[in-house]
Amino acid sequence: MRPILMKGHERPLTFLKYNGDGDLLFSCAKDHTPTVWFADNGERLGTYRGHNGAVWSCDVSRDSMLLITGSADQSAKLWNVQTGQQLFTFNFDAPARAVDFAVGDKQAVITTDPFMGHTSSIQVKRIATDPEDQTAESVLVIKGPQGRINRAVWGPLNHTIISAGEDTIIRVWDSETGKLLNESDKELGHKKPITSLSKSADGSHFLTGSLDKSAKLWDTRTLTFIKTYVTERPVNAVAMSPLLDHVVLGGGQDASAVTTTDHRAGKFEAKFFDKILQEEIGGVKGHFGPINALAFNPDGKSFSSGGEDGYVRLHHFDPDYFNIKI
Repeated sequence: MRPILMKGHERPLTFLKYNGDGDLLFSCAKDHTPTVWFADNGERLGTYRGHNGAVWSCDVSRDSMLLITGSADQSAKLWNVQTGQQLFTFNFDAPARAVDFAVGDKQAVITTDPFMGHTSSIQVKRIATDPEDQTAESVLVIKGPQGRINRAVWGPLNHTIISAGEDTIIRVWDSETGKLLNESDKELGHKKPITSLSKSADGSHFLTGSLDKSAKLWDTRTLTFIKTYVTERPVNAVAMSPLLDHVVLGGGQDASAVTTTDHRAGKFEAKFFDKILQEEIGGVKGHFGPINALAFNPDGKSFSSGGEDGYVRLHHFDPDYFNIKI
């Protein structure tokens, strides 16, 4: 499995997202310019220029026409995927962190960080069919918990919003009223900040990764804890195969905690686990530094990782991957 090395960013990667068809890969980094690549051969198609801060996350509409990005420059932006044109800017009084389109792409959820006395917030925006009609008003603003919300995604049928972040608790909110509906069990939940969250292809369950060196699987509707996957390093990124019962975790120490010892000491590989048996089935090395982002192609035949080293690595699985037996 020879990776394709994609160098388009000057700074560490923060987020990776495939479009629904699996032919495009979008990457976000701390260098202000989200980038789009051919997901097959890693060819760079273009960049989206307009942010002037780190870009923390992105999402792409089902028809691959709209891209939304959230940035440390206190804005979220809508872009035309094909032309790279900036269509609209949502301005906030704090950095924008997580962004996620609702099913149907009529709404988007955007989270903002705690900043200058403001707590974190979860905001829902209407997304106009015609960019000319787009407005900045929020349909819903939820005052968030203490600390940063690192991920917010839509629940089944857009009825709920699921958020997770620094205070280790996963919360489920009513997307109409903003009422808190459910919280994850403190005993069974993560012990350190949650860095990442990935939904299964059918949305019935989701995976969270945490600095407590584990990833956990949860039922989306009931927030019941299902499985846990334990590793030797803080987890910065998680992804779930849409094809097989596999989960992949990526991480490594924070740059500030890394000493100048052997580069293998930081353990910078993507680890694959059997989703059901919770056992490690393999690893993919390559990044020089922690892995910050992971994504599976919707066809389940390839995955990509984004690192602190500024590279995106695209891996097409060998045939024998599909026959791994434990």
